[in-house]
Amino acid sequence: MFHCHNCGSNKAREEIVDEVFKLDEKHVLVEGIPAKVCVRCGDKTFSRETTENIRRIIHGHLEPAKSVPMDVFEYV
Repeated sequence: MFHCHNCGSNKAREEIVDEVFKLDEKHVLVEGIPAKVCVRCGDKTFSRETTENIRRIIHGHLEPAKSVPMDVFEYV
């Protein structure tokens, strides 16, 4: 059963999402991640298996599928 750790809702929908992860000083984007997304607050939750697959993807020796420029803004 789903329980959102952010808002406490117990309702989620299955979605395919993209997420940016920070590794040291480098940001990487992983696209097409299966997730449960809270219908109330939008918080994303990944299964243990998905989390392990993401870890292998970003820490492995695979070449990225593509590279894209990214604008970076600083909150002042």
